[in-house]
Amino acid sequence: MQTFKHLCAALIIGITSITPIAAHAEPIPLDRVAVVVNDSIIMNSEVDQRVRDIKLQLTSRNAALPADEVLRGQVQEQLILESIQLQLAEKQGLRVSDQELNQTMERIASQNNLSLADFRKALLNEGRDYQQVRDQVRREMLISRVQQNNVNRRVSVTDQEVQNYLNSDLAKQQDSTEFLLNNILISVPSPASPQQIQDAKARAEQIQAELTNGANFLDIAVRASDAPNALNGGDLGWRKATELPSSVFSAVAGLKVGEVSEIVRTPSGFNLLFLRDRRGEQATIVTETRARHILVAPSEIRSGDQAKAFAEEIYGRIKEGEPFDELARRYSDDPGSGSLGGELGWIQPGKMVAEFEQQMDKLGINEVSLPFKSRFGWHIVQVQERRQQDFSTEMRENKARTEIRKRKYDEALSVWLREQRSEAYIDVKAN
Repeated sequence: MQTFKHLCAALIIGITSITPIAAHAEPIPLDRVAVVVNDSIIMNSEVDQRVRDIKLQLTSRNAALPADEVLRGQVQEQLILESIQLQLAEKQGLRVSDQELNQTMERIASQNNLSLADFRKALLNEGRDYQQVRDQVRREMLISRVQQNNVNRRVSVTDQEVQNYLNSDLAKQQDSTEFLLNNILISVPSPASPQQIQDAKARAEQIQAELTNGANFLDIAVRASDAPNALNGGDLGWRKATELPSSVFSAVAGLKVGEVSEIVRTPSGFNLLFLRDRRGEQATIVTETRARHILVAPSEIRSGDQAKAFAEEIYGRIKEGEPFDELARRYSDDPGSGSLGGELGWIQPGKMVAEFEQQMDKLGINEVSLPFKSRFGWHIVQVQERRQQDFSTEMRENKARTEIRKRKYDEALSVWLREQRSEAYIDVKAN
């Protein structure tokens, strides 16, 4: 049961733990206002209760307790920030519906490996009130929502920031990828005049054009490269990410095997790099599906049953040989794909609603599904092609973007909270 205490404290979204109920009735002293925060107040009893909650939480983790005065000051500050954010949520019309709250409570119970009913019983056995837990979860969901609503708009991540992160020493150390490379170097003397630099760049651009037209990289390296390894076809061997200059790593990190980089300027001159192979990374291979569909949606003049019947009629006409694309142009209620003959292009896993993806994944090439229902209406889908795509580069970039956004969000949240507190009317009453 001690483990349950830890889990319960951690899983309720963020700031506080659950409020216990006193085991025995005791005389209740007169309550007093502890803090006035704008149009709201924080009572001494709230501060006292939160202090008890935090002490219980710290004790259950065998953590050292701060001095009572220090702890009370921290708790009071915590409650002030919560009050400011909850008032702002109300002003902005933010709400947490009962359905959202119920789903969150079910998720918390599930993370405790309990049903919701058993979770409620476990709370009662711990001397905790289920309704108070719900209220606290709702408050913390509102606080999370108001933070996201106001801080996300302050955070942006540029493509250049992503590339800078990927080229950083930290990212390279975390990246175990090795590259098998060949290079062609068009050297620039040191010091070089502007004309010499321009002439070298022009030579590199001419070689790049030859490679684009299908010339063999190794042959051109032997013939035209100024690098010491020219006679070996420019062979650089296997190079780790940490062994490459940032400009070179940036140029080759996104290449697929067999591709040639853009021209890279280094202190030695202008470089072209050929990626022969790569290893040491966990490839992210994704199956993409090219498909088309026809959507028949219910409307004010078409009931759900009528939409289903019409979809079945269209399906029958497809089976009788009428062209799928013509029927899509004529009857599909999807404005984006209907005019394109139902074409959806290449679809990655997770991009469509679950019902659509499940039906699509069951189909063979050129197979047409029976009409099926999603929240948008009734669909008929045909799979045209499938292919395997390597999304390793995209995954690395997405991971970098997420890391940068998280860091910038935390910084922006701290600034935003300080701003909100400085703008609020706060009157701390004497004990």
